[in-house]
Amino acid sequence: MPTAREALLDAALAALGARPWAAVRMVDVASAAGVSRQTLYNEFGSKEGLARALVRREADLYLRGVDRVLADRVGPAERLVSLAEWTVRSARASALVRALLTGCWGERLPAPRPLRPPGAYSPVPAQRRADAGVPGPAELVATVRDRSLAMLEKELPGADSVELARSCETVVRLALSYVTAPAPETAAPGTPGGTGHVVHVRALLARTPLRPVSPGP
Repeated sequence: MPTAREALLDAALAALGARPWAAVRMVDVASAAGVSRQTLYNEFGSKEGLARALVRREADLYLRGVDRVLADRVGPAERLVSLAEWTVRSARASALVRALLTGCWGERLPAPRPLRPPGAYSPVPAQRRADAGVPGPAELVATVRDRSLAMLEKELPGADSVELARSCETVVRLALSYVTAPAPETAAPGTPGGTGHVVHVRALLARTPLRPVSPGP
Protein backbone atom coordinates (compact mmCIF):
# COMPACT_ATOMS: atom_id res chain seq x y z
CA MET A 1 0.00 0.00 0.00
CA PRO A 2 1.49 3.38 -0.97
CA THR A 3 2.47 5.86 1.71
CA ALA A 4 0.59 9.14 2.03
CA ARG A 5 3.49 10.86 0.28
CA GLU A 6 3.40 8.48 -2.70
CA ALA A 7 -0.38 8.70 -2.88
CA LEU A 8 -0.17 12.49 -2.97
CA LEU A 9 2.45 12.43 -5.71
CA ASP A 10 0.35 9.98 -7.74
CA ALA A 11 -2.70 12.21 -7.30
CA ALA A 12 -0.73 15.29 -8.35
CA LEU A 13 0.57 13.51 -11.46
CA ALA A 14 -2.94 12.39 -12.38
CA ALA A 15 -4.26 15.93 -11.90
CA LEU A 16 -1.48 17.29 -14.10
CA GLY A 17 -2.55 14.93 -16.86
CA ALA A 18 -6.01 16.49 -16.83
CA ARG A 19 -5.23 20.19 -16.46
CA PRO A 20 -2.35 22.70 -16.40
CA TRP A 21 -0.38 22.85 -13.17
CA ALA A 22 -1.65 26.36 -12.44
CA ALA A 23 -5.18 24.96 -12.30
CA VAL A 24 -4.30 22.05 -10.00
CA ARG A 25 -5.63 22.74 -6.49
CA MET A 26 -3.98 21.40 -3.36
CA VAL A 27 -7.37 20.54 -1.83
CA ASP A 28 -8.22 18.40 -4.87
CA VAL A 29 -4.86 16.60 -4.73
CA ALA A 30 -5.36 15.83 -1.04
CA SER A 31 -8.91 14.62 -1.64
CA ALA A 32 -7.86 12.35 -4.51
CA ALA A 33 -5.10 10.88 -2.33
CA GLY A 34 -7.54 10.26 0.53
CA VAL A 35 -5.68 12.43 3.05
CA SER A 36 -6.24 15.81 4.64
CA ARG A 37 -4.93 19.01 3.14
CA GLN A 38 -2.87 19.47 6.32
CA THR A 39 -1.13 16.16 5.61
CA LEU A 40 -0.25 17.43 2.15
CA TYR A 41 1.26 20.62 3.59
CA ASN A 42 3.08 18.62 6.27
CA GLU A 43 4.73 16.56 3.56
CA PHE A 44 5.60 19.25 1.02
CA GLY A 45 5.22 22.64 2.69
CA SER A 46 3.62 24.33 -0.31
CA LYS A 47 2.46 23.79 -3.87
CA GLU A 48 5.99 24.66 -5.00
CA GLY A 49 7.34 21.96 -2.70
CA LEU A 50 4.87 19.48 -4.18
CA ALA A 51 6.00 20.45 -7.67
CA ARG A 52 9.66 19.95 -6.81
CA ALA A 53 8.96 16.56 -5.25
CA LEU A 54 6.88 15.48 -8.25
CA VAL A 55 9.56 16.47 -10.73
CA ARG A 56 12.29 14.99 -8.54
CA ARG A 57 10.44 11.66 -8.46
CA GLU A 58 10.22 11.59 -12.25
CA ALA A 59 13.96 12.26 -12.48
CA ASP A 60 14.66 9.47 -10.00
CA LEU A 61 12.43 7.02 -11.90
CA TYR A 62 14.26 7.82 -15.14
CA LEU A 63 17.66 7.34 -13.48
CA ARG A 64 16.59 4.07 -11.88
CA GLY A 65 15.69 2.88 -15.38
CA VAL A 66 19.14 3.95 -16.56
CA ASP A 67 20.70 1.83 -13.81
CA ARG A 68 18.58 -1.19 -14.77
CA VAL A 69 19.62 -0.90 -18.41
CA LEU A 70 23.30 -0.54 -17.54
CA ALA A 71 23.14 -3.58 -15.25
CA ASP A 72 21.68 -5.85 -17.93
CA ARG A 73 23.57 -9.03 -18.81
CA VAL A 74 24.39 -8.11 -22.41
CA GLY A 75 27.41 -6.58 -24.09
CA PRO A 76 28.42 -2.97 -23.36
CA ALA A 77 27.39 -1.74 -26.81
CA GLU A 78 23.95 -3.32 -26.48
CA ARG A 79 23.52 -1.62 -23.12
CA LEU A 80 24.22 1.77 -24.69
CA VAL A 81 21.66 1.02 -27.40
CA SER A 82 19.16 0.13 -24.68
CA LEU A 83 20.07 3.34 -22.86
CA ALA A 84 19.15 5.36 -25.96
CA GLU A 85 15.88 3.43 -26.27
CA TRP A 86 15.04 3.99 -22.60
CA THR A 87 15.77 7.72 -22.85
CA VAL A 88 13.57 8.23 -25.89
CA ARG A 89 10.78 6.03 -24.52
CA SER A 90 10.81 7.75 -21.13
CA ALA A 91 10.73 11.23 -22.62
CA ARG A 92 7.84 10.33 -24.89
CA ALA A 93 5.89 8.73 -22.05
CA SER A 94 6.41 11.52 -19.50
CA ALA A 95 6.16 15.23 -20.21
CA LEU A 96 8.12 15.86 -16.99
CA VAL A 97 11.02 13.63 -18.05
CA ARG A 98 11.02 15.33 -21.44
CA ALA A 99 11.18 18.74 -19.76
CA LEU A 100 13.94 17.58 -17.41
CA LEU A 101 16.06 16.36 -20.32
CA THR A 102 15.43 19.32 -22.65
CA GLY A 103 14.75 22.25 -20.32
CA CYS A 104 11.53 23.04 -22.25
CA TRP A 105 8.83 23.21 -19.58
CA GLY A 106 5.87 24.89 -21.24
CA GLU A 107 2.90 26.51 -19.54
CA ARG A 108 1.17 23.27 -18.47
CA LEU A 109 4.03 21.94 -16.38
CA PRO A 110 5.19 22.81 -12.86
CA ALA A 111 8.56 24.32 -13.76
CA PRO A 112 10.52 24.24 -10.48
CA ARG A 113 11.32 27.63 -8.98
CA PRO A 114 14.60 28.51 -7.26
CA LEU A 115 15.00 26.97 -3.84
CA ARG A 116 14.58 28.87 -0.60
CA PRO A 117 17.91 30.46 0.48
CA PRO A 118 19.76 28.48 3.16
CA GLY A 119 18.55 29.39 6.61
CA ALA A 120 15.21 30.80 5.44
CA TYR A 121 12.33 29.94 7.72
CA SER A 122 9.96 27.11 6.91
CA PRO A 123 7.32 25.66 9.24
CA VAL A 124 7.89 22.18 7.74
CA PRO A 125 10.67 20.07 9.29
CA ALA A 126 13.75 20.08 7.08
CA GLN A 127 13.73 16.31 6.63
CA ARG A 128 10.14 16.46 5.28
CA ARG A 129 10.61 19.34 2.85
CA ALA A 130 11.16 18.73 -0.87
CA ASP A 131 14.00 21.24 -0.99
CA ALA A 132 16.60 19.07 -2.68
CA GLY A 133 15.82 20.67 -6.02
CA VAL A 134 15.81 18.99 -9.41
CA PRO A 135 18.64 18.49 -11.91
CA GLY A 136 18.92 20.68 -14.97
CA PRO A 137 19.38 19.11 -18.43
CA ALA A 138 23.19 19.40 -18.38
CA GLU A 139 23.40 17.85 -14.92
CA LEU A 140 21.07 15.01 -15.87
CA VAL A 141 23.00 14.24 -19.07
CA ALA A 142 26.26 14.32 -17.13
CA THR A 143 24.82 11.91 -14.55
CA VAL A 144 23.78 9.44 -17.25
CA ARG A 145 27.14 9.81 -19.00
CA ASP A 146 29.08 9.18 -15.79
CA ARG A 147 27.01 6.12 -14.86
CA SER A 148 27.48 4.72 -18.36
CA LEU A 149 31.19 5.44 -18.21
CA ALA A 150 31.52 3.63 -14.89
CA MET A 151 29.90 0.56 -16.47
CA LEU A 152 32.20 0.68 -19.51
CA GLU A 153 35.36 1.15 -17.46
CA LYS A 154 34.44 -1.92 -15.43
CA GLU A 155 33.61 -3.98 -18.52
CA LEU A 156 36.49 -2.72 -20.67
CA PRO A 157 39.59 -2.44 -18.46
CA GLY A 158 42.40 -0.51 -20.07
CA ALA A 159 40.22 1.26 -22.63
CA ASP A 160 40.65 5.00 -23.17
CA SER A 161 38.39 6.68 -20.58
CA VAL A 162 38.22 9.92 -22.56
CA GLU A 163 36.99 8.10 -25.66
CA LEU A 164 34.55 6.05 -23.62
CA ALA A 165 33.14 9.18 -21.97
CA ARG A 166 32.76 10.82 -25.37
CA SER A 167 30.89 7.79 -26.70
CA CYS A 168 28.58 7.73 -23.67
CA GLU A 169 27.68 11.40 -23.94
CA THR A 170 27.21 11.18 -27.70
CA VAL A 171 24.77 8.29 -27.26
CA VAL A 172 22.70 10.29 -24.75
CA ARG A 173 22.69 13.43 -26.86
CA LEU A 174 21.82 11.48 -29.98
CA ALA A 175 18.84 10.02 -28.15
CA LEU A 176 17.85 13.51 -27.01
CA SER A 177 17.92 14.72 -30.61
CA TYR A 178 15.04 12.31 -31.23
CA VAL A 179 13.23 13.74 -28.23
CA THR A 180 13.51 17.39 -29.28
CA ALA A 181 13.08 16.83 -33.03
CA PRO A 182 11.67 13.35 -33.67
CA ALA A 183 12.60 11.85 -37.01
CA PRO A 184 10.58 9.21 -38.85
CA GLU A 185 10.89 5.96 -36.91
CA THR A 186 11.78 3.79 -39.86
CA ALA A 187 14.96 1.92 -40.58
CA ALA A 188 16.52 1.30 -43.94
CA PRO A 189 15.57 -2.06 -45.51
CA GLY A 190 17.59 -4.84 -43.95
CA THR A 191 18.83 -2.62 -41.11
CA PRO A 192 18.42 -4.09 -37.61
CA GLY A 193 16.79 -1.96 -34.95
CA GLY A 194 13.59 -0.70 -36.47
CA THR A 195 13.70 2.81 -35.01
CA GLY A 196 15.75 5.78 -36.13
CA HIS A 197 17.58 6.46 -32.88
CA VAL A 198 18.55 2.78 -32.50
CA VAL A 199 19.88 2.68 -36.05
CA HIS A 200 21.96 5.80 -35.49
CA VAL A 201 23.30 4.65 -32.13
CA ARG A 202 24.31 1.31 -33.63
CA ALA A 203 26.05 3.13 -36.48
CA LEU A 204 27.86 5.36 -33.99
CA LEU A 205 29.05 2.39 -31.92
CA ALA A 206 30.13 0.53 -35.04
CA ARG A 207 32.55 3.39 -35.69
CA THR A 208 33.70 3.33 -32.05
CA PRO A 209 34.29 -0.34 -31.17
CA LEU A 210 33.84 -0.99 -27.48
CA ARG A 211 36.32 -3.67 -26.51
CA PRO A 212 38.87 -4.20 -23.73
CA VAL A 213 42.51 -3.44 -24.42
CA SER A 214 44.62 -6.57 -24.48
CA PRO A 215 47.33 -6.53 -21.80
CA GLY A 216 50.85 -6.10 -23.03
CA PRO A 217 53.42 -8.88 -22.93
